[in-house]
Amino acid sequence: MKTGLFFGSFNPVHIGHTAIANYFVEYAGLQEVWFVVSPHNPLKERASLLPEYHRLELVRLALEDDPRFRASDIEFRLPKPSYTINTLAYLTEKYPKREFVLIMGADNLVTLHKWKNFEELIRRYAILVYPRKDSDTSALHPSLEKLMPEARITLTQAPRMEISSSFLRQAIKEGKDMRFFFREPVWDYIRDMHFYEK
Repeated sequence: MKTGLFFGSFNPVHIGHTAIANYFVEYAGLQEVWFVVSPHNPLKERASLLPEYHRLELVRLALEDDPRFRASDIEFRLPKPSYTINTLAYLTEKYPKREFVLIMGADNLVTLHKWKNFEELIRRYAILVYPRKDSDTSALHPSLEKLMPEARITLTQAPRMEISSSFLRQAIKEGKDMRFFFREPVWDYIRDMHFYEK
């Protein structure tokens, strides 16, 4: 079964995330997309992160038991910090009948050469890339460019989402009503728990 892995902090998950996952299931031949909630991205600041179990619950609420999507806490149980290549190796061994495909934004492709064991990642896994604002994929790092002939990287025509979690966190902090940027149960949970208000 072809399964997309959509890694992220999801801090918080919003309609841009779910729309992208929806696109890949309907247009890229994926049977499922798993939202892999990262406890702590080694390339990101930790200070603004909501606790992982709350972010996982928000993702679960966003997916509303749709069988095409799954919220995954697999990285909560793996050694920290979380490295994508380690998670992929673990999942590949645990689910040998699944073909895992990495889903990432163009901004991540541009910085992929900084990822742990990125050469192995490129050689072993297909990657689907969705467009991101201000991310030029025509000028990749030389070490990444060298691997492109053997890579299975697809630059997709997914709709460009200009919504960012950081924008939404700031808006909530400013007291803005952002309900239409979230699935309704997600917004209700954020409001009930007073997340991002300070």
